[in-house]
Amino acid sequence: MTSSEDIRWQQRLRNFQKALAQLNEAMALADERALSRLEKQGVIQAFEYNYELGWNLLRDYLKWQGLAHITGSRDTIREAFSAGLIEDGEAWMRMLVDRNRTSHTYNEDTADAILAQVRLEYHGLLRTLEMTMLSEEARHGL
Repeated sequence: MTSSEDIRWQQRLRNFQKALAQLNEAMALADERALSRLEKQGVIQAFEYNYELGWNLLRDYLKWQGLAHITGSRDTIREAFSAGLIEDGEAWMRMLVDRNRTSHTYNEDTADAILAQVRLEYHGLLRTLEMTMLSEEARHGL
């Protein structure tokens, strides 16, 4: 690769940062007041988008590091945990399960439970991923 623009994981990181900024804004709003049903749906959609960008960012980075055999999100999470890119592999697996729950059914109780997990745990995991990947970028002098 001849320039940082050619590195797919860096492009994915930039998109992840933009999406995470929106989720950060939504979490700040949720800290200020109760969210409407439509706002809750928006937060869940932002969570879905951030999760997808996050695991794809990890996959692209791991492939850049030479791990070409990675196929899906479960493999990616395992490899990212093994490589020290994420600290809590079990939490990431829970996030995967909840992400799948959001796309296969809509139930208000399920949505509220997932929203609570986004606020309590998943948002922090995604923010930590951003910091980790920015550190990796700096470590590689990119």
